[in-house]
Amino acid sequence: MEVNKNILKKCRNNDRRAQFELYELVYPTLMSVCLRYEKNKESAEELLNLAFYKILTKLDKYAPHVPFEAWIRRITINTIIDEFRKKNRDKHTFLEKLEGSVPVADMNYNEADQKFDAAELEEMIRQLPETSQKVFNLYIIDGYNHKEIGEMLGISEGTSKWHLSTSRKTLKKAIRALMNKVASFLL
Repeated sequence: MEVNKNILKKCRNNDRRAQFELYELVYPTLMSVCLRYEKNKESAEELLNLAFYKILTKLDKYAPHVPFEAWIRRITINTIIDEFRKKNRDKHTFLEKLEGSVPVADMNYNEADQKFDAAELEEMIRQLPETSQKVFNLYIIDGYNHKEIGEMLGISEGTSKWHLSTSRKTLKKAIRALMNKVASFLL
């Protein structure tokens, strides 16, 4: 994504037209990030708008040597994590008691990848429980480790591993069910 430096300068000076132009430019990128973490579009749009507001208010901290897309993705992910923490601040989960008791299972997606498309996999990921979905996305898609995920979400490293393992098992079952459905349809 190439962003005109003039647009960024105008945005820093609170030019509403430039801000709207920037919003339209970054919307697809930010929405794709938000939809990985939220099941419904309205919630994803709320997160996107919060993230965009933070982007606008932090433009003076943007360093031109950093790719703009990477910078806005990072702000968006941090916004999502912050909102998740606020929402779950007072909740305590029994999952922390399971710390380290469930090993992370490796999963081979190669066969399944050939049988269905990315949209179906994205929908399966959206069906995961909220915390499991966030851990899966942060670990598999965004490349964070369990320690970082634990710190971001306010859970232990072991709980992060548990969520990833559970996500993988759930997705594996969903993939098998879909493959069986496809196979029975073809017979």
